[in-house]
Amino acid sequence: MSSNPPILLTGAAGFIGYHVAERLLADGERVVGVDNLSDYYDVGLKRARLGRLAASSDFEFIEADISDRVAMPALFARLRPASCVHLAAQAGVRYSLEHPHAYLDANLAGTLNILEGCRHNPVSHLVYASSSSVYGSNAVLPFSVRQGVDHPLSLYAATKKANEMMAHSYSHLYGIPTTGLRFFTVYGPWGRPDMAMFIFAKAILEGRPIQLFNHGEMQRDFTYIDDIVEGVVTLLRKPPAANPAWDAATGDPGTSAAPYRVFNIGNHRPVKVPYVIELLEKELGVKAVIENLPMQAGDVPATFADIDDLHALTGFWPRTDIEEGIKRFAAWYLSYFRD
Repeated sequence: MSSNPPILLTGAAGFIGYHVAERLLADGERVVGVDNLSDYYDVGLKRARLGRLAASSDFEFIEADISDRVAMPALFARLRPASCVHLAAQAGVRYSLEHPHAYLDANLAGTLNILEGCRHNPVSHLVYASSSSVYGSNAVLPFSVRQGVDHPLSLYAATKKANEMMAHSYSHLYGIPTTGLRFFTVYGPWGRPDMAMFIFAKAILEGRPIQLFNHGEMQRDFTYIDDIVEGVVTLLRKPPAANPAWDAATGDPGTSAAPYRVFNIGNHRPVKVPYVIELLEKELGVKAVIENLPMQAGDVPATFADIDDLHALTGFWPRTDIEEGIKRFAAWYLSYFRD
């Protein structure tokens, strides 16, 4: 077992959290994972991810809710983590239309508890999940962290924007280095059942119609999980420094005088959703049934990540194109659900 101070990872049983934990453990880090194992989607899938992580003696799992104002301060005080990767959240644009209070608890109260934990038990760096959803009604592509994000189209997006502002205030007030990551349509093995790739594959294999909103005129910057993990882990090791010369009148919105940064992590290659379905049909060996529908509330027709700032700082560039990524996802899906 590593003697290093642990990295605290929230949302460890989740899709991205599981893969980040796996990578950190492979790099020789000690990881303490926190998750409340909510039933938003199949808890069995979450437990299966945790089962794989449990094979490492450097992994400890704690079942806890980040919105718990008693449990979280006690956890930080006991662990004294070296750094924190905060990925726990109530996800999903569509779910937020019906269950808004879940976002208040997990995304706002939960993130506040993480920030307070970092304040009272100083960490070297807090990296947290934001979302491409913050770009809302922005019409200029590609989406850049230098653009304003003041017009979210869903409550989920509004909470993610709020998380960025909360992080900035703590960076400014308490000098906590924080980095926000706007993820773009993540997919891959061990993915979430509520996300497009998973929904499409399940519908194709079950012979049910795939609902294509905006009559299929949708584009997404689908980003393979390994590329997301590379961005997260690389940035974790590059905490931002304060920049007293930064000018609020002319400085980029993704930076600050405080030790605060925001980055996009995407594939930088928007793909039409019908093409994704074609690739899945090929890999699964089944023809899809399509149901065209109008645009859904809270959705946007296209996403496209400008990753120039991330590349300039870290050299990051995505390595997995959509064709290879779907091939790997489909192979995992067939193995997991048919074995």
